[in-house]
Amino acid sequence: MDLLVNVLVVGSGGREHAIGWKLSQSKHVDKVFFAPGNGGTENNIPIQAEDIDALAEFAKTNHCFTIVGPEAPLSKGIVDAFVQKGLPIFGPTKKAAQLESSKIWAKQFMQRNDIPTAPFGIFDNYTDAKNYVNSLNYPVVIKADGLAAGKGVIVCTDSKEALSAIDEMMVKNSFGSAGAKIVIEKRIDGIEASYIALCDGTTAVPMATSQDHKRVFDDDLGPNTGGMGAYSPTGIITDDLARQIQKDVIEKTVSSMKKEGIEFSGFLYAGIMIQDGKPYVLEFNTRMGDPECQPILMRMDSDLYEYLYASSKGTLSSLGQISWKNKTAVCIVLASKGYPESYPKNEPISGIDNAVGNDAMVFHAGTKLENGVVLSNGGRVLGVTALGDTLSNAISNAYSAAQKINWSSKYCRMDIGKKGLRYV
Repeated sequence: MDLLVNVLVVGSGGREHAIGWKLSQSKHVDKVFFAPGNGGTENNIPIQAEDIDALAEFAKTNHCFTIVGPEAPLSKGIVDAFVQKGLPIFGPTKKAAQLESSKIWAKQFMQRNDIPTAPFGIFDNYTDAKNYVNSLNYPVVIKADGLAAGKGVIVCTDSKEALSAIDEMMVKNSFGSAGAKIVIEKRIDGIEASYIALCDGTTAVPMATSQDHKRVFDDDLGPNTGGMGAYSPTGIITDDLARQIQKDVIEKTVSSMKKEGIEFSGFLYAGIMIQDGKPYVLEFNTRMGDPECQPILMRMDSDLYEYLYASSKGTLSSLGQISWKNKTAVCIVLASKGYPESYPKNEPISGIDNAVGNDAMVFHAGTKLENGVVLSNGGRVLGVTALGDTLSNAISNAYSAAQKINWSSKYCRMDIGKKGLRYV
């Protein structure tokens, strides 16, 4: 690892901006490219995240170590394609990415390997699904089998809402082919948190704990989104609970995958519901969370490149545990009003430079740069992320920075991190 390397970060969101920002601080990294990137990233390459052949050609020509941010190219086999061409890349293979790309595959995998999760049923027929819901005496969660940008999960309080959700997925095709098959699972009421680990097929090194805020409105109301904010660490996951999740969920998943002939290398993200002190897996993601990535990497003291490289080479055990700043970080997602449904674009954004300080960063997501002006270009536009000595300080610092940024349709939740104050 003596020579400086170029890095290609695949994706265009806040997660990818944060990964590139952290990698640029590594003593091993020369230049960071983004494909396609956004209005806040430099060295953008006009190649879409799912154009695997073009990405491979660019990586080969520019001698890049490639890191894949979003789920779609992973599910399409970008890692397999790069490995076949002898190109270094970080992330899970297409088979391993099934943990995220198919809710059905993941639930059956957990059932086979005794990984704690909610009871469930699987359906590809509307009438059967409807009859199943009507036979239950508890609230349920309806999940589209395939990828749906973090929005293919509908939490239902009664059978009326469940029938409506089934109708959305299987009749109205609101999620396209992702909703042709669905999972209906028992709704576990508790506290939700995120647990992410770096894996190399055998070893799993935990990242810092975090908590996402999925609903669009304050007090966790409204529809699910890709995430409206996050903070790290979370007191919801105690040291004892972290050890339990690491052993019974993360390490068990990695060893069970290997036993089934699938080595899992990359970020393994477990969405955890904690009920009566016991963790249950709501879902797996096979990449870093967004917006959890932003506060986690703000707190990371270790060299991210060293860990990603070791993960891709199967040598994580040689590095030991990751070092973290003894601070809390909070990320406030600034979105466009109307998200996660319809929302305006192309609105000029002001104040970004004013929001960046010693303990605050602005990670771009749905933005683009035109004639030197940053414009809104998505539902989740920016992730304002700040450090603080305490969770309360970090919340205050993040909102103080967020208030300096404006555009016509700017919207954010005003309670990010506050639910964590009761666990401090």
